[in-house]
Amino acid sequence: MNLALQEIQSGERFTFGKNWRQYLAVLDEDRIRTAEQSLRGLLDCGSLSNKTFLDVGSGSGLFSLAAKRCGALVHSFDYDPQSVACTRDLKQRYSPSDKLWTVEEGSILDLDFVKSLPCCDIVYSWGVLHHTGAMWQALEYVTLPVKPGGTLCIALYNDQGFTSKIWIAVKRIYCSGRVGQLATLAIFLPYFIVAGFVFDVLKWTNPLKRYREYRKQRGMSVVRDWLDWLGGYPFEVARPRDVVAFYERRGFRLKTLRECCSNGNNEYVFERGT
Repeated sequence: MNLALQEIQSGERFTFGKNWRQYLAVLDEDRIRTAEQSLRGLLDCGSLSNKTFLDVGSGSGLFSLAAKRCGALVHSFDYDPQSVACTRDLKQRYSPSDKLWTVEEGSILDLDFVKSLPCCDIVYSWGVLHHTGAMWQALEYVTLPVKPGGTLCIALYNDQGFTSKIWIAVKRIYCSGRVGQLATLAIFLPYFIVAGFVFDVLKWTNPLKRYREYRKQRGMSVVRDWLDWLGGYPFEVARPRDVVAFYERRGFRLKTLRECCSNGNNEYVFERGT
């Protein structure tokens, strides 16, 4: 049995691929265009024409597809076999005969595999490396395929101190089995809905607006993201200053940092020295 599936069965890993499979059922052209806009905005570019793009932890394949539509030559991989299947299905759906988009299964923690990857102009890993179980090792290895002068784009969960420790416990309970999953959902899904409702009412905002407009944030699904958040284990966090210092010591220069103010992802764009 695949190691990722063994980890899922033993409660050591969330079923990321299963969650992405359900997301693909609601994927439409509007969400894809939103993902394209998000990618161009993060990379501060209008086109990726003839750029090589490595999607580390491709998940649903949405941002591999977005990069492809922006003109890139794309190589996608994921550790979770169901996520790999999602990316392949998305490629088959939208770009079936494209030989300039390749998809494979592999781990960013497998040094031999990482060394076999093509060196690329853009290495992209959004919300992935903190789920590997060895985040700092993953942050090291992900530098290897970045070309001199190339771009490294990553997103990592913000370190919230004690709050982050609580969420680690929640995620472990969710992944412990069916009972833990149901208990977590019973507590936190109503909490997310009620908390959002109260926040919107206090701001005199239509509570339904947040759900209608959620897809404008990277083209994602609020329900899938809730499940990803609750179950997303392994789970590690990092402070921006630590991540920036880590990469500066390795010859990277910070171009962009979008900091969040809560449990979300900080987004980093680095440029490798020539």
